[in-house]
Amino acid sequence: MLRWTVRIALGLLAALVVYVGVTFGQVWWASRQDHRRPASAIIVMGAAQWDGRPSPVLRARLDHAAELWEQGLAGHIIVTGGKQQGDRVTQGFAGYDYLRGKGVPEEVLKVEVEGRDSYQELSASAAIVRAAGLEPEVLVVTDPYHALRASQIAHEVGLEAAVSPTASRSPLSALGRETVAVSIGRLIGYRRLSNLG
Repeated sequence: MLRWTVRIALGLLAALVVYVGVTFGQVWWASRQDHRRPASAIIVMGAAQWDGRPSPVLRARLDHAAELWEQGLAGHIIVTGGKQQGDRVTQGFAGYDYLRGKGVPEEVLKVEVEGRDSYQELSASAAIVRAAGLEPEVLVVTDPYHALRASQIAHEVGLEAAVSPTASRSPLSALGRETVAVSIGRLIGYRRLSNLG
């Protein structure tokens, strides 16, 4: 009996190692792809802002979204992100203000200001897309390491998403964190994972 228990435990451990290893490969591969295509809207994932000034990470995402819009790939840009503890300004408003300053017309921009994680931002963005009568095909802009999870969350909330990441680097630590998040999110669902946070 003990021998069978050990064998089952080792088998489960081996399966887990393979699962996580394959997931890491998928996260890494997705980080190297740019699937830009025509869409109804570009969704910019939130990132830190400093009293209304986008951090370098958020600025890179916003600049990339503006570039995609200028290429005519979408007619709308949705900027996302709520307040973190201590913030006076939401990430969404900081993104809106920055893109206005770059010459993107106000009527092009839609703002999501409640999301505190990727699931909340994309779920709210899906509601914005539906309320505006737009098609569910969207382009998601985020950092490369985040591409796979963002795509999978977008599909979970009813969007047909392609990801066009920024040109930033994806350190191994970020790929590792994403691997854990994707591994768990696939098993329990990204909504439940968001609720656990």
